Formats: sequence, C-alpha cells, structure tokens
Amino acid sequence: MVPVAALAAGAALALSGCGAGQISQTADQVSAINGNTANIGKIALRNVHIVYPSGPDYTNVKGGKALIALSIVNNSESVGDELISVKTDLGEVKLTPPAGKSGVEIGPQHTLVAANKAMAHTAPATTPAAPSTTPHSAASEKPADDPAANPALIEITGLTRDITPGLTYQVTFNFKQNGTVNVQVPVDAGPLSARQGDTSDKAAAETGEHKSGH
Repeated sequence: MVPVAALAAGAALALSGCGAGQISQTADQVSAINGNTANIGKIALRNVHIVYPSGPDYTNVKGGKALIALSIVNNSESVGDELISVKTDLGEVKLTPPAGKSGVEIGPQHTLVAANKAMAHTAPATTPAAPSTTPHSAASEKPADDPAANPALIEITGLTRDITPGLTYQVTFNFKQNGTVNVQVPVDAGPLSARQGDTSDKAAAETGEHKSGH
C-alpha cells in the first residue's frame, strides 16, 4: 500500500507541475491587435493607438501632427453618448466628426471609428445586399451602417516632442454621458511587411558588402 500511495502522490505532483508550466507560458502572451483597450460606463474603447506616420500630413515628430485611431463601442441599449474632448500633453487635440455629423456621437448599440480619412477610402467595399421584398419605405429606415466608411478624425497638432514606437503615451477621453477615462496609448510600429522589407534590404546590403569585400 505504501508504494502505491507514493506513486499516486508522484503522479499528482507531475500533473500539477504541467498545469503550472502551461499557465506560465500563456502569461506572456499578448493580444494580436496594435492598440490598448479601456472601458468607462457603457463605453468600450478598442484598439486605441497612435498611427504610424505616413506621408507629409502626419510625421509624429516635434512640431508636427499625429493621428489617434480607435473604435468606440456604445453598449447602452437606449442612451447615446458623445466624445466631447481628448487631451494629452503631447499637444492640442482636434476632433473632426464624421461627414454629416455635428459631433463625435455614438448612438446606442453602435460603433464609431476614428481613423485617417485616406484609410477609410482604401477599406474594402461592402458586398451588395441581396434584393429585398421589403417595401422601399420600410427598408430605407435602416440603411447599411459601416462606421469605418465614414470615420471621425482625432489629430494631435503642434507635437511637444517626438512620438516613438515602442512607447506609450497617456491620453484622456472625455465622454458627455459616461465620463472620463485615461488610456496608455501605444504607437503603431508600422506595417509588418514594411518592417520585414527593411530587415531583408539591410541583410541584402550587408551580404553585398561582404561579397564585394572578398
């Protein structure tokens, strides 16, 4: 009986060790999205990040401009909300509502996207809906709603310092109904293909140097 008990105890320890190993391995895993998340009341902020600089408009360097991108989800079933202001010590923040809107409003059970207008233009077109037998007047009451097709714009102007990928910066979002939330916002490191291209180009250049040296 004693050897059997010892074997049972050893098996239990081995199983518990495996469990601990699995937990420790997954503890370092992070989300695949670029940005941070936050919640305040019924409002959920998702994929909050400062966009990687592209073109002459957004340089992310001192004195220039930067762009904040995110999705804002209003989980309330009946009460809408509005993003009144965004503040950060990186510079002055300018809010531009989606086209046709007077404010950065988020209706109940709706999502608002903030991104570059050019990014919205390159978004894939939605698949046309199948013909409906619903009368035209009734069908037109609920048009297709694609928030990414008509985004808001959140720009940081007059940057007080350079914005560096790999760091996070505190940004405060102030909502009319749900209040204020502070978010540590990371900087997008840029397209993966571009980073891989830079690495491969550098490696090719170094290889060429070695060959020429021989």
